[in-house]
This record gives sequence, C-alpha cells and structure tokens, in this order.
Amino acid sequence: MTAQVEATSPHTMNTYGRLPIALSHGRGVRVWDVNGREYLDGLGGIAVNTLGHAHPQLVAALTDQIGKIIHSSNYYHVPGQEQLAAKLVELSGMTNVFFCSTGLEANEAALKLARKFGHDKGIEKPEIVVYEKAFHGRSIATLSATGNPKVQAGFGPLVEGFIRVPLNDIEALKKATVGNPNVVAVFFETIQGEGGVNPMRADYLKQVRELCTAQDWLLMIDEVQCGMGRTGKWFAHQWAGIVPDVMPLAKGLGSGVPIGAVVAGPKAANIFQPGNHGTTFGGNPLAMRAGIETIRVMEEDGLLENASRVGAHLKAALEREFKGLAGVREVRGQGLMLGVELDRPCGVIVQRACDAGLLLSVTADSVIRLVPALILTEAEADEIVARLAPLVRQFLSEA
Repeated sequence: MTAQVEATSPHTMNTYGRLPIALSHGRGVRVWDVNGREYLDGLGGIAVNTLGHAHPQLVAALTDQIGKIIHSSNYYHVPGQEQLAAKLVELSGMTNVFFCSTGLEANEAALKLARKFGHDKGIEKPEIVVYEKAFHGRSIATLSATGNPKVQAGFGPLVEGFIRVPLNDIEALKKATVGNPNVVAVFFETIQGEGGVNPMRADYLKQVRELCTAQDWLLMIDEVQCGMGRTGKWFAHQWAGIVPDVMPLAKGLGSGVPIGAVVAGPKAANIFQPGNHGTTFGGNPLAMRAGIETIRVMEEDGLLENASRVGAHLKAALEREFKGLAGVREVRGQGLMLGVELDRPCGVIVQRACDAGLLLSVTADSVIRLVPALILTEAEADEIVARLAPLVRQFLSEA
C-alpha cells in the first residue's frame, strides 16, 4: 500500500498530477514516505539530486552557509559567484557566467542573449532555430521555443521568432535557414529530456558547430537536464568535442538547492551590460555554496566515471532484459540519463513502479525515464531493473 495522502490540496494550485505519496526523508538513492515505506529513487528529483539525498558533505556545507548568510542581493559582490563561475569556466572551456535560479530562467536568458546579439548586428527581428520535441521551459518565451503542442495549448499567441527543424538532419537545418538574414542562433538540448530522451548524434553536433561558426550564429546548447556529469562528461556535448557559445545549466548543479546558470563563450560573454538582465535570487550565497560543494564532491568521488560505468551497466541490463520483447522499441540515452521507449502510452507504469518501491517518470507518453543520482552503484542499478522489468512485461501483456 502507498501512503494515504490527499491527491489534491484545497490550497495549492492544481498544476501537478501527483502520486498519492509524500516523502519525508532520504539517504543516498533511497527515500522514505511519511508512512515509513522505502523507495529506490530512479528519478533523482528529475535529474536534480546529483549527490543523492542527505549527502553528509553537502549537508555540512549548507548548514555552515546557512549559519553565515543565505541571501544578500546582487547589489554586492558575492564571493561564491566568482568561485563557482571560475570552476564552470574551467570545466566548459568557456569564459563567463550569469547565475539565476532555474533552468527556465537560464533558457530565457539565453533567448535574450540571442536577440540582443542580433539587434547589436542591426537585425530588427532576430530568429532562433529550435527543434521538434524540444523542451526549454514553461514561460511564454521558453514554451514558444518548446516543441510540444500540449505544453503550448491555451497560452497563445506564442512568441514569434522561432524556426523549428527536426533532430539530427543537417540538410533540414540548412534548408530552413538558407537566405534568411534574420537567423541569429541555433538552440537545442544535447539529449532531449522531456521530449523522450532523444540524443543528438556527435557528427550532427559537429556539423551544427561548423555551420554556426560559418554563419556567425550563436550555438546555444541547453544542458539543463543532460549536463553536470549525467552522461559521464561534465556536459553532454563534450562527447562530440565541441564548445558552444551559450550553455544554460540548472538541475544537478546544486544537488537540490535551486540554481541556474548561463555559461557564455567569447562571442556571447559581453552581450549583456548592466541593466540588460538580472534576478533577485540568482547567485545567492547558499546556492553558490551548493554548486561549489556539488562539483567538489563529484571530482573527489569520481562521479563522472561512476555515471559512465554504472550507466553503461544499467543500459546493458535493460537491453538484455527487454531484448526481443514485443512492445519495447528501444533503450537509449547515455550515462545515467536513460529512456525505455514502448510502442504505446505507458503513464500507468509510474504508479505501478511506485507501488513496487521504485520512483521513475514517463515522458513523451511512452518513454520510461531513469535519471537517478550519480552516486548510484551497479548493485542499485540491478535493483532498478529487477523492480522495473516485471512491471513492463506485465503492462505489455495486458494489451
């Protein structure tokens, strides 16, 4: 039995299709609900809890910071901003960072950067290339960039200035932009998250980098979900050996403390000037400490290598389990960002997995998504498979 919790609250907006459980605490990759039931967390707060739950070093660092100063505002220098920015610059090969609080904010800032880049070149109506199945957020501008009609429904008119193209098709990108002097940027996720764990191919990433350089466009790569070590490199695009001009980050950067960042290379680093952009909470001392400590632990504990090794183990185990099983289309993804695509909508598996003590999500209607903490062990990966596989088999046998 799951914990008995009201499915809806009379006082919070009805914006989430919640499961009937409430979590009280966690440790490592396990969490417990208010009734004391234990779950294996295969969702990691939706790719947020990089270090798992209650990591002792993170807890100590945040406790120390809370006892000093949580928020001061950007009227003043925040030493942690410079420290974290320097680390992100080192890891990315880029040059400057703007801090905010969420992935949506980071993507919104990227869109503003692209428009300002265009205006500074004398382009009155800048246009940005975006992708089918993309997800960049739910603000008016980011949902306009998003490639999901369900997310956009009811919120028109959408923001103009976007050109949409299919994934991994360089000829389609060239055809959609040929002779258009208003194009200023190409914007995509290296591995689409909400769109169904859809990776961009390495050769395609290289082709887009070359095209953007040749056309003097900004290459803007949304690493909000697939970045911060999730694929086994700091940022998923690094597998292709390229460097973007703009890179939004969030989610795993603070291991659960709200944080976002826009990392910029030389072409974009000086577009914003004082007064062009800002945020109240962005870059606050607590969030900066969370980011600094997250990266420090990741480096000391070898979590990139762990994500790569355990992710490959988990993917291979899923492929073995589902090989030849009618109804399973593909197991895809990289590191600890994996999707199992079925041939039919499978949203009911979320509740069934919860009943079996496993937390996960279903995205794009038919893709079971696993984005656990980067501390996951091979034994815990095997446990995920042992709990998930019977549910998938049972579900597929019902149709």
